[in-house]
Amino acid sequence: MLLLPKFDYYEPREMSEALKLMSKMKTSAKIIAGGTDVLVNMKKGLISPKSLVNVARISELSDVEPSNGTISIGSGLIVEKLTEFDIIKKKLPILFKAARVLGSPLVRNRATIGGNIVTARPAADLPPALLAVDAKLKLVGAKSSREVSLDKFFIGPGQTVIKPTEILSRIIIKELPPFTGGDYIKLGHRNALEIAIVAVASRITLDSPDGVIKEARIILSAVAPKAIHAVSAEKALKGEKPTAKLFEKVAKLAAGDCAPITDIRGGAEYRRAMVAALTKKTLMNALNEAKGK
Repeated sequence: MLLLPKFDYYEPREMSEALKLMSKMKTSAKIIAGGTDVLVNMKKGLISPKSLVNVARISELSDVEPSNGTISIGSGLIVEKLTEFDIIKKKLPILFKAARVLGSPLVRNRATIGGNIVTARPAADLPPALLAVDAKLKLVGAKSSREVSLDKFFIGPGQTVIKPTEILSRIIIKELPPFTGGDYIKLGHRNALEIAIVAVASRITLDSPDGVIKEARIILSAVAPKAIHAVSAEKALKGEKPTAKLFEKVAKLAAGDCAPITDIRGGAEYRRAMVAALTKKTLMNALNEAKGK
């Protein structure tokens, strides 16, 4: 039986209190909310913080606020709760789809959206969908705050630009333009508690229901040290009329944009083939959604 190492435990009720604690303890403390990653890593001996600061009782971190054309999501919002907001289903369906397939029902009822981001796991479910909608993160310290594009947040596996004294407070997303559609598909060996072998999030915006592609995002997950853009594939879509033939071409480009490894869950060439298959499928689903079908 694996036991947790000893640690001091704090449970602030206000953001200001949490920030003071992090400012004082710096690298010796870890933020915890759902605990689905931090506690597991502590049991495995991968991390051994002297203190845990539980932010689960800070109410401002657990809401969804639409304001001036943006949707702001508290980092402490439980993933299962995320799927229950009508505004997420209607305005950000790609995020709804990703949240719905994260872990198992038990995990979704404990894990938080912020936790799934800051752990910087290469196969995490929410970052690809959030990258597809150009999300920004609000990082707050005791004396200052800043907004960082999610594209610039991840450095590598388990590594981000967040400082030890900062807390991820909110995920901020601009409401998507008309004629926009998106999809997220994860490939795994089973339906629940599965780390993705490959995952793809695609989002396109048309200039009219039957027009050309104005914007495109294709995010590939579990095929690089972090979730990445399929850059050449995105470029090939812009300004083009969406067709099955175009999507076939773009899917091949996406397979060439990644650098998968061979491990116990799948070979590199298999992963490339699946990137192509999932890219084409997510683009077709995104197109149907953009057209209102």
